[in-house]
Amino acid sequence: MLKTILAIFTVTALATPALAQSNIKKGMTEFSVTLNGETCTIARAQAKGNKIHAAYSTTERGAPQPINLGKGIETLGELEFVDYMMKAEKDESIMIVDTRTEGWHRDLRIPCTVNVPYTLLNDDKEIAILTILDNFGVEENDDETLNFDNAKTIIGYCNGYWCGQTPGMFVRAKYSLINLGYPADKLKYYRGGMQAWTSLGLTVEGKLE
Repeated sequence: MLKTILAIFTVTALATPALAQSNIKKGMTEFSVTLNGETCTIARAQAKGNKIHAAYSTTERGAPQPINLGKGIETLGELEFVDYMMKAEKDESIMIVDTRTEGWHRDLRIPCTVNVPYTLLNDDKEIAILTILDNFGVEENDDETLNFDNAKTIIGYCNGYWCGQTPGMFVRAKYSLINLGYPADKLKYYRGGMQAWTSLGLTVEGKLE
């Protein structure tokens, strides 16, 4: 009898970590949100033998990006990003943005995210201003200055630790959001991006899914 109890205890103890790995966070194995007219369910693919997506399996990448992009800009981990996704469903002032170029977004992306390529802020000031007026809740005053009172809180992501596309949109492009006067506290940088998201087996969609 004692041997049987010990055997059951051992099996249970060994199995518990495997079950826990399927959680996104404590008490949450999946969640659904409706954003931009699309309903998405996010979960973790934890079947035995699963591997990181081939698009993000190589280490042949550029130099890593800094943790801090600038004063006032918050850097997020996965759980904070997930929290913002859920908040965005009820709060239209929050926008989850894939800052990568269109090809990257088409091939593989985090579901329910909007694509606004960082390249739109690169070279042409007029295009950059039109981009933030059309997408980010920025308004133009009568004197043609920009009004950021109703600017959206942007949760930006790109390919991962090594990717410069979100840093480009936020701070590095010639007409980056910061250079145009966007409030730093409304910029949130998910540094891990697609690299971290896929490494955790979280749901993705796109041509390469």
